[in-house]
Amino acid sequence: MSHPQSYEILLVPEFTEDTTDAVEPGGAIRSAVVAATGETGASGYPRYAGEGIVADIDTATHTVEALLVDGAELDYGLSVRIKEQGAGRNTRSDAGIDADG
Repeated sequence: MSHPQSYEILLVPEFTEDTTDAVEPGGAIRSAVVAATGETGASGYPRYAGEGIVADIDTATHTVEALLVDGAELDYGLSVRIKEQGAGRNTRSDAGIDADG
């Protein structure tokens, strides 16, 4: 199975309570398109990078397993969502990357 070649990473305030998979326009405080690097990250999942963000993404579950923003871990109070490019679907991904958890 081939992996998606790119995702959009959306950094959102953790307090955002969204019961749907969609991210409201203006809800993300930062976004970036990351592309497959062809490498596997330390987490064992495919690595994606772009626009100052490096993410290891479990492509089967659309979960971000590791994330660096401008070379640092995610700031407290932020959470990440991903959107597969061209799929039109947003997924909230909290596993292992919430700054306070």
